[in-house]
Amino acid sequence: MKKFALIGVGGYIAPRHLRAIKDTGHTLVAALDRSDSVGVLDSYFPDCRFFTEFERFDRHLEKIKRNEDTRVDYVSVCSPNYLHDSHCRFGLRIGADVICEKPLVVNPWNVDALAEIEKETGGKISTILQLRLHAAIQALKERVGAAPVDKSFDIDLTYITSRGPWYNVSWKGDVHKSGGIANNIGIHFFDMLAWIFGPVKQNVVHLFEPNKAAGFLELERGRVRWFLSLDRNDLPFKPGPGQPKTYRSITIDGREVEFSEGFTELHTDSYRQILAGNGFGLDDVKPSIEIVSEIRNTNPIGLKGDYHPMLAK
Repeated sequence: MKKFALIGVGGYIAPRHLRAIKDTGHTLVAALDRSDSVGVLDSYFPDCRFFTEFERFDRHLEKIKRNEDTRVDYVSVCSPNYLHDSHCRFGLRIGADVICEKPLVVNPWNVDALAEIEKETGGKISTILQLRLHAAIQALKERVGAAPVDKSFDIDLTYITSRGPWYNVSWKGDVHKSGGIANNIGIHFFDMLAWIFGPVKQNVVHLFEPNKAAGFLELERGRVRWFLSLDRNDLPFKPGPGQPKTYRSITIDGREVEFSEGFTELHTDSYRQILAGNGFGLDDVKPSIEIVSEIRNTNPIGLKGDYHPMLAK
């Protein structure tokens, strides 16, 4: 049984990590969050030590690392995006491996710095890139791999996930802390696209606003028109009681790729792969970090060129 510590246990994504730790047969011994609304721990690890101050959390893990029977094997990072870099460093420095929620970091150069600390400590950082484990996405990768090498695909990616006014008040609405909408909700899609269709040849941004963005990516084997939005008015249906407030769509050469189901177990599957030594490391994640960094730092050109159909509306 491996022992885990978790940073950011009060956040939205933390329950998926708690479930993954429990379902893979391991235990959480310490957790940190400045918010104390963490009653969810009782459902998973009721004996877990909880801290609201990083200094006390640090002191506790420093003390127990001296004993092989008590020291932490993994630190799971579920904190806000801009803190991932620091918290990954912390995990490595206490002698643990790290499992970090996406996006791993906000800027590409942070990936290189983390690689240096991996070398210094002998530790390993793995990132949650759950779409790579989705059966429909794996089937798509096989389909593209089986096509003639000179075949280029036309792809439309649309992802709309409704968020209320709280979003822009939180750290997620601060581009310096979250990296903006492309980083915050699009990173796993850009990773998936580069994983399947190859490196970026051209990166064009048509629109970049706090709550929506759109652009065009030319990849080695694909031409991608993409659209991301937090605005419920962009949904292709009117959400009602019990209706989904999220819309995901990927079309390849006009054909829809169905992947709306099968997401519930992907964090647990990710943990299983990481614990088996098959996780996604820094080299895997860097291309998508570079894509979203360029999107964030590129001046939008407006409705010119090959833009996503949603922009015409």
